[in-house]
Order: sequence, then C-alpha cells, then structure tokens
Amino acid sequence: MGKSLLALTFDVYILYCSLDLFKIIKRVVFGSLNGSSGDVLKAFVIIPTYNEKDNVSSLTSAVLAQHSDLHILFVDDNSPDGTGSLIDGLVAENERVHVLHRSGKLGLGSAYREGFKAALAMGADYLLEMDADFSHDPSMLLHFLTAIKDSDLVVGSRYLNGVSVVNWPIRRLILSYYASVYARLVTGLQLRDCTSGYKCFRRSTIEAIDLSRVTSEGYSFQIEMNYLCMEKGFKITEIPIIFIDRHSGCSKMSGSIVREAVILVWKLRLRTILLRLMGK
Repeated sequence: MGKSLLALTFDVYILYCSLDLFKIIKRVVFGSLNGSSGDVLKAFVIIPTYNEKDNVSSLTSAVLAQHSDLHILFVDDNSPDGTGSLIDGLVAENERVHVLHRSGKLGLGSAYREGFKAALAMGADYLLEMDADFSHDPSMLLHFLTAIKDSDLVVGSRYLNGVSVVNWPIRRLILSYYASVYARLVTGLQLRDCTSGYKCFRRSTIEAIDLSRVTSEGYSFQIEMNYLCMEKGFKITEIPIIFIDRHSGCSKMSGSIVREAVILVWKLRLRTILLRLMGK
C-alpha cells in the first residue's frame, strides 16, 4: 500500500523544514559580507565572455543565489553569437547584474583590467575572477569570501590536494600542471596552481597594483597578477577547488597564449633580478 495523504503531507513538511534550516545554517556560517565597521561590503564577480550565450543565464542565476551581496560584472567582447544582447536582458531584470561591452575580442588580460576598474568605480570591496563556462563551481564563491577575510588574494587551486580536474584531455591536463611547475620554478611563486583563473582580490590589493604595468593578455595574466601580489608582499592563500571542463562552447586556449606564458615568466624573473641589484 502507498503512503496515506497524511503521511505524504508530513514528509513534505519535514523536507520544507530541512531546506529552511539549511538556509538558516548557511546564513549563520557565512553571514553578510560585513566589514569591521559593520557596513555591508560589495563583492563583484567579474566574468569575461565571448560566445557564451548558452551559459550566461544559468550562470547568473547560480551566482546570485549564493549570496544577496554578490554582484556580477560581465565583460563581453562583442560576441558574434549574441551573448552581449542576452546579458543586456539580464541587466534589465536584476540590479545586481552589470555589463561592460567592448568593441571586439581584445584578450582575457585586458578584460579583467577593465573589469577591475569598472568594479572599483561601482564600489566593489572584493573582486572575484570567474570563467563563464561553469568550469568554476559557483557554490565555491562563499568559501573564497570567507578566506579573503584573512588574506589579500585567494587562489582556487586545482593542484593543492593532488589533481582536481574533471573531463580534461590528458594533453591539456599535463600542459596546465607543468605550466604551474614551470612558473613556480622560474618566478619563485609559492603556489601550487599559478595559472588558476578562479580567485578573489581585496579592493586594496587591486588598488596597490599599477594595472597599466600588467601587459599580458592570455592566461599568463594570472601568473603576472600572482607575481605582482607576491612582489608587494601580500598574503596569498590557496583553497582547493574542483575544475570541471566547460559545459558548452569552445576553449579559448591557443598556441600564442602558451608562447606568451613561456616568455612572460622569464621577464618576471629578470625583473626580480634587476630589482635586487638596485636594492629595491
């Protein structure tokens, strides 16, 4: 015999109470993003986009559901698939969604540089980098915002506890893993994952860096920003993440991006040597 109507009603009530209790526990653990003065702080998730129309709507819902103090700033490079127009609709529907339209595909590094400047102008206290393809799990955002309270930069690491990458071809995984090893050996960065693009900066960290000096455009932008933070003596913390290959769309990785990273680390190393020789 199936359950009685009364028993089913009771089960639904218990489920409802459990979900409500989860929300309460989540709020107690993570709270609001309060500063020392008690003021509510703004956290901006900066997401560069190029041909990501299949992801932006669901990603927006997933990110904003994590915390009421989170904002999203999309930086769209005039996507041919209409991503920019779709984002405009999201902006019209929700005051926590913002967009910066650019004239064309100008590079990841410049997208983040312009995104940082725009987010700071809108009063951001924390600035997070995130991919648009769901390879970065939105449920980790609160963990970044907890860790940043005691750090200047928090990096989501795929290699902190072994290898936490899902569905990547072995060639891509080897390239990524040894790129971090290479960058670490050459530059002296004390990070397990030097090229991760899932990270969180304090406002003061970004303000202390002269973004006009940051010249890299590809994924080497991540190495350069990590290096500049290390150079400034900032506290950098790594937290473990699970990286899942994109849900849809195409990877933006190319040979020119790899070559840029190979050259950049030696430029950074040379810079370190010159600064030491000058006693700085």
